[in-house]
Amino acid sequence: MEFVMTGRNRSMEIDTSKPHPARMYDWYLGGKDNYPVDEAMGQQMLALDPRVPVMARVNRSFMHRATGWLAQHGVRQFLDIGTGIPTEPNLHQVAQRIAPGARVVYCDNDPIVLAHAAALLRGTDEGVTEYLQADVRDPDAIIEGAKQVLDFGEPVALSLVALLHFVPDEDGAHELVRRLLSELPSGSYLVMSHASADFTPQESKAATEKLKAAGVTLALRSREEFTRFFDGLELVEPGVTVPHHWHPELGEPVTGQDDGVIPGYGAVGRKP
Repeated sequence: MEFVMTGRNRSMEIDTSKPHPARMYDWYLGGKDNYPVDEAMGQQMLALDPRVPVMARVNRSFMHRATGWLAQHGVRQFLDIGTGIPTEPNLHQVAQRIAPGARVVYCDNDPIVLAHAAALLRGTDEGVTEYLQADVRDPDAIIEGAKQVLDFGEPVALSLVALLHFVPDEDGAHELVRRLLSELPSGSYLVMSHASADFTPQESKAATEKLKAAGVTLALRSREEFTRFFDGLELVEPGVTVPHHWHPELGEPVTGQDDGVIPGYGAVGRKP
C-alpha cells in the first residue's frame, strides 16, 4: 500500500465561522469531525425534514453498492471527488475488499478532510490509496494529480457522490463533468448521486434559502437536469433512480429508507 499526499500549496486553515457541507454530512452520519456551527445548521435542516440523516446514510450506501458493483465488473481504478470526511467503510475499503490491487485517488478541497486523510485513508498492501487536495471547479488540477497515480489508458470509475448539488450552473457543473470524462478512456464509468427538489419542493426551497443565508450554495436539479450529466454514456440498469433503488440486493437496507421518498437521484453510466 502506498500513501502519498499531493496537491498544490493551499491554506490549511479550517473556517469554523460558517457551516461546511462535508462537516454537516459527518454530523448527519454521527461523526465527531464537525463544529457547533455545522450541528446548528444540521438541526435547522432536520427541522425542515427529519429524514436528512437517513438521506445521508442512503447516499453512502449507494456509494458502497456502486463501488462494489464496479469492482465486481473489473474496474480497478477509482477517482472519488468530494470524498468528504472519512467514514468507514470508505470507498477504497469497499473496492479493495473485492480487488486488493485497486488504485484509489480521493479528492476534496476541505482542509479538515486533508487533516484526517493520512490517518484514515489506508488501503491494502497490494493497492494504492492517495489523497489529492483540489476543488472540482479546477478539473485540470485534478486530472494532473490523478494521472500521477492512475493509468488513464485503463478504465477509471469517476465518483461524484452528493457533490454537484453544491456546484451551481454558473460554475459550469455539466461542463466540469464533461471535462473530467473527456480524459477517461472507453470502459470508464461515472457514478453520481444528487439531491433534488422534485419530491419535496417546499422543504427544498426552505433548505436552499437557509443554506444560502449561511454561505452554502445548494443547486438542486430535476431528474432531467441530473440525467444530462450522463449524456453520451450507457446507463447501467436500472438507469436513473432514487439512490436506494439502485441494485438494493448488493447491500443492506438503511433503517428508515422506506419512510417516504428520499429526494434525490443516483445512477452509474459507462463511457462507450
